[in-house]
Amino acid sequence: MLRKIFVASALCATLASTSVVAAERVSIGTGGTGGLFYVIGAGISETLNKHMGNTTARAEVTGASVENNHRVAAGQMTLGLSSSSTLFEAQSGEGPFKVSGPLDVAGIAYLYPAVLQVATISGNGVDSFEQLKGKRVSMGPPGSNAAVLATRLLQEYGVFEDITPRFLSYNEGVKALVNGQVDATVVLAGAPTSSLIDLDSQTDMKLLSASVEKLDHLIQKYPFYQAYSLPVGTYPDQTKQVVMINDPAILFTSGKEDQSKIYGITKTIFSNLDELGKIHPQAKAISLDTARHTPVALHPGAKKYYDEVSGK
Repeated sequence: MLRKIFVASALCATLASTSVVAAERVSIGTGGTGGLFYVIGAGISETLNKHMGNTTARAEVTGASVENNHRVAAGQMTLGLSSSSTLFEAQSGEGPFKVSGPLDVAGIAYLYPAVLQVATISGNGVDSFEQLKGKRVSMGPPGSNAAVLATRLLQEYGVFEDITPRFLSYNEGVKALVNGQVDATVVLAGAPTSSLIDLDSQTDMKLLSASVEKLDHLIQKYPFYQAYSLPVGTYPDQTKQVVMINDPAILFTSGKEDQSKIYGITKTIFSNLDELGKIHPQAKAISLDTARHTPVALHPGAKKYYDEVSGK
């Protein structure tokens, strides 16, 4: 009798062990815990855990886009979140990837827009990008995508060499603008974003709008960017449409990942968008309508799913 119990227990343990080993592990590179990358990545991992059978997914705290590209390409993580510009540079071996050379990365989905928003205060003499000449501008944190994109846009307008740049966090930039220490401040984020909602509640905030011609020229040089319009009322004091540049957030993977695995991940995410959209307002922007708009080629698994749902 004891022998039968032992054999049965051993069999159960073996089956349990086999189940654990067979579970597909999916790690997702995000960013810091206070950032939107982490929030969205955690939401995706929860969706996969709940709806994708035999899968254990986990969002990992990382240094965001650059680190995620390196680690996903190296096979250390399954998925990653990245800005469009950084993902493009990773595949091309440009910018911060010149030393490593091109990385084997592939797109899964365009997630949500990250819009460059340049804010000032009514009555301070700045109504256009041309009028930033000779002014003090908070460009975002040093080395950030915000600072890079703002520099490129101001160079397009021919005023970058004539401004006094300051490299402050978004909240510090807003505070400096309110205190009169800068004349404009830059934020690269989904809109509306908390730092500018706060600014708009304190002052008569004004967002600068770029010309279509300037944006077209910028996108010709940097094809990973997109034009984007903020509709009237995005912020309470915004009475006009604002045209700006978008460096969207992208979900990506390694080009070496298994096609059926990425197909399953893509299908699970897009079959549960209503649930995913509840985690954050920006998650509601994730849509099949824009999913294919990645700056690098789609992974074959993701492409197979999109082709299926579109009837191709």
